[in-house]
Amino acid sequence: MSIRSNARLAVLWLALVGLTCIVPAPAFAEDPASAASVTPPDAATIERQWIAANSKFDGVRTAILKQVDAAVAQGPFEPDWVSLVHYTTPLWYRDAKFGIFVHWGVYSVPAFKGEWYPRHMYERTGENSDRYRYQLAHYGTMPEKGYKDLIPLFKAEHFDPDAWARLFKQAGARYVVPVAEHHDGFAMYDSRLSDWTAAKMGPHRDVIGALAKSIRAQGMYLGLSSHRAEHDWFYEYGRSFNSDVNDPRYAALYGPAHAMRAFKADGKDVDGTVVSQAFLDDWLARTAEFVQDYHPDLLYFDWWIGQASFRNQLTRLTAFYYDQAAARGQQVVLNYKSDALPDGAATLNIERGELGDIRRQPWQTETSVSDDSWGYAEGDIYKSPDVIVHLLIDVVSKNGNLLLNIGPKADGSIPPEARSILLALGQWLRANGEAIYASRPWTHFGEGPTKVATGSMQDTKTKPYTAQDFRFTTHAGVLYAIELGWPDDRKALIASLPASLPVRTVTLLDGHRKLAFNQDQQGLYLQLPAQPAGLHAYAYRIELSQSLPAEAGSAL
Repeated sequence: MSIRSNARLAVLWLALVGLTCIVPAPAFAEDPASAASVTPPDAATIERQWIAANSKFDGVRTAILKQVDAAVAQGPFEPDWVSLVHYTTPLWYRDAKFGIFVHWGVYSVPAFKGEWYPRHMYERTGENSDRYRYQLAHYGTMPEKGYKDLIPLFKAEHFDPDAWARLFKQAGARYVVPVAEHHDGFAMYDSRLSDWTAAKMGPHRDVIGALAKSIRAQGMYLGLSSHRAEHDWFYEYGRSFNSDVNDPRYAALYGPAHAMRAFKADGKDVDGTVVSQAFLDDWLARTAEFVQDYHPDLLYFDWWIGQASFRNQLTRLTAFYYDQAAARGQQVVLNYKSDALPDGAATLNIERGELGDIRRQPWQTETSVSDDSWGYAEGDIYKSPDVIVHLLIDVVSKNGNLLLNIGPKADGSIPPEARSILLALGQWLRANGEAIYASRPWTHFGEGPTKVATGSMQDTKTKPYTAQDFRFTTHAGVLYAIELGWPDDRKALIASLPASLPVRTVTLLDGHRKLAFNQDQQGLYLQLPAQPAGLHAYAYRIELSQSLPAEAGSAL
């Protein structure tokens, strides 16, 4: 779509919906000049300013896009869904089961209600306006001060990538996915397409480059995430009043900052947000750049790539990512949400959610150690290790992986609450990992009274599990039953294993203790020790008289 056609779309929208005038905020902490509502520039003006601000990188961008097309031309994948659905999720990822997500950026400086602070700090009214008031009270009035002024405060003085990687390894992670760029437009890597990067400002360090080296030195796989697609509209609230978002000098940071527009057509929600070809080209080039420079084993995208406007560039980028990896003999994973890509073209990721049953194709759920945010926030509420261990077990029993997020502080230190959770998870996996790593689903995922809340954004809605809840996995022909509570009477019944499935031995993994048992048509009865072995959940290695079919797994 051309810039001119985008401008016509924006004008049409203004005619349909009208300009929104934000009423002045209360006068308690605000300079009158910043309280004045303004008429946002039209879409064409916004695009001209944004393109001009990035024009110094035109040559590099053009060169990268040519490299993308050259890699795709050599195959084996073409930039269309017919070709891309022949992708296969690699064995290393299916075996890994557990990874760590890291949301760290300038938004960690205010540490106020998470990583969407840069958007909401310009939202002067409504339920998120506390971010705006916080910004004024702590960092000064607008337009003189804005998000850009937090960058010098992002010093990362205690950032130690080797220590991070050692902790992640100790937690039992097999892959790590730091955010390369979030919606705020500040790249955490050394980009040739922007001056607004951690290598040139703030920490003055290639954060992603340092982490990539440390993560791989610990034998873990490297993933990178890009949330830049949403940058097209992320700072839109700053357009409605006298803020630095409207200053062309900062357009390269704040992006187009178009207004999000939605309407109904034939009874369906349709997105009418302006997305120019210039922005799409820049998105593709910036993503391809860090793919070329860091060769991530996994590439994660947030939800907005599923918009129709991204479709052509998304197929182009996906083919490029697969093709350049194939040329190096690297097996890679691409995570997507919802229906952004068709089944089979990449690996589904469900944000803060679960599935109700086994999915034939591998998948992933992502959640955070925090119930409310992804980036570090003061006073955050953290999940218990029990909740996270149970989530991991449930997801793995259904052919999935867990990507667990932490948010480091602005100085580069990891909050003690997050560290404690990671260490607890690692301790459990060291004792019970045989039932998790390189495992595959059984004929059914589990049994018991507790039902999970399925779908996205449901991760706090599942009720606590009981000692009657079991989840099953298999590995190398052996069945594993994981009990999600410890019975007070030291007796466990697994109804899925009646006498028609005769059992030879049962071993409690933590401590490798053989257990007494008997079977009848009601199931397998276990006599348990007086005290629980370990914490959180209890894995039993069950050898059947007839071994299960074994699906080959890779060595990790």
